[in-house]
Formats: sequence, C-alpha cells, structure tokens
Amino acid sequence: MELDFGITDLSGTFSVLDVTVALSLALVASLVVAWTYRATHRNISYSQSYVHTLIILGMLIALIMLVVGSNIARAFALVGALSVVRFRNAIKETRDVGFIFLVMALGMACGTRFYALAGIATVLICLVILLLHRFDWFALQVRRQLVKVQVPADGHDHGPAVEDVLLRHTDEHELISTESVRGGALLEMAYTARLKSGVTPGQLVGALRESTAGQKAAVLTGYDQTDL
Repeated sequence: MELDFGITDLSGTFSVLDVTVALSLALVASLVVAWTYRATHRNISYSQSYVHTLIILGMLIALIMLVVGSNIARAFALVGALSVVRFRNAIKETRDVGFIFLVMALGMACGTRFYALAGIATVLICLVILLLHRFDWFALQVRRQLVKVQVPADGHDHGPAVEDVLLRHTDEHELISTESVRGGALLEMAYTARLKSGVTPGQLVGALRESTAGQKAAVLTGYDQTDL
C-alpha cells in the first residue's frame, strides 16, 4: 500500500520535504543572523534570550507562511488571532529592531519557498552588517559629557564662576537644567559639554570644586563617571 505523506489544506498541497527544507533553511538563516548579531554587538545590553528569540522567530514566521499559503481569509484570521498577543519587553536598542525585522523577512522568504532569495539576502545583509561594524562607518567621533555641579543656595550667583571654569576646560557647553537639592540648601546645575583635547574629567571636577567651595561635582562620559 502506497503511503501519502502529502499535507493537504485549503490553499494547496506541500510535501514533508517542502516543510523540512523551509524550516531548515529558516533555521540556518536565523543562526547566521544570530551569530552576526553576537559578533557585532558592542554595548552591555547583550541578551542570550534575545538571540534565542531571533532563531525561534525566523522558524516561526516560516511556519506561519506555510500555514497561510495563498489563502487571504486565513491570513486575516491569523492576524486577528495574533492581535491578542501583547509584548511588554522594551527593545533596548533600535538596532535590535532591525534584526527582528531581518529574521522575519528571511522566515517569510523561506515559508513562501523563495529559497534562493532567502540565501542571497542572508549572506549579503549579514555581510553589510559585518562591514559596518568592522570599519565603524558613520561613527560620530565627537563625544559629549554630562557635567553636574552643586553650588550653595546662599543668594550669591555662582553661575559665572562655573561658566568660567567650563570655558577654560571645554570646547563647548550648554546648561540643560537647574534644580534645588537637599531641601533647598544647594542648587544642582547640569551641563552638556565637550572637553578640550588633553583635559581629563578629573581635572574638570577639581576645577569645579575649587570654584564652588568644595561642593559635589560630577562628569559622566558614557559608562565612566568621575564623581568626587
């Protein structure tokens, strides 16, 4: 007796081989994207769970495309069913959103049996990402610091003294906020600034403390903080 391994639904027929090839290629493409993400990630927000999600999502989208096929009614029904899902996790970087869309697009290509398109797109797009990372294209070399300085709220205007220190130690600066702290005993002024070449955050902090009678001053640069 001849066994029929075909899977028949309202949109047509596809074999077990079609399903295996589509999901396998989606897995390979998602693994390449996941490796590319891991190799080019720079910040401290790396999440193994997110990478696993990329792999699962690529295969899941391929499966969804196989289920939907060319049936428009089923596509709308699927959208309605998925609309009840709510995701609470915030994406830490806009770059992470791009990888999500990438694995979704590759999964769609695999699920609709555009195998050559999926393979070529995986190679070319991941190569572009690696080149962007390797040569650091479009990086902005100007680094700005956040400067916070506290001054006594004694009625005396300490602003000019602070401005004088910033003029001597920075190429540019801008006051972004002034607020009362410690029950009104102190005023805290926050500036964005770009330090002059050769000037260290510690030197700026020391100069600020001299001009504010030893009050607290801080310079935040990326993940490093000089807070005395």
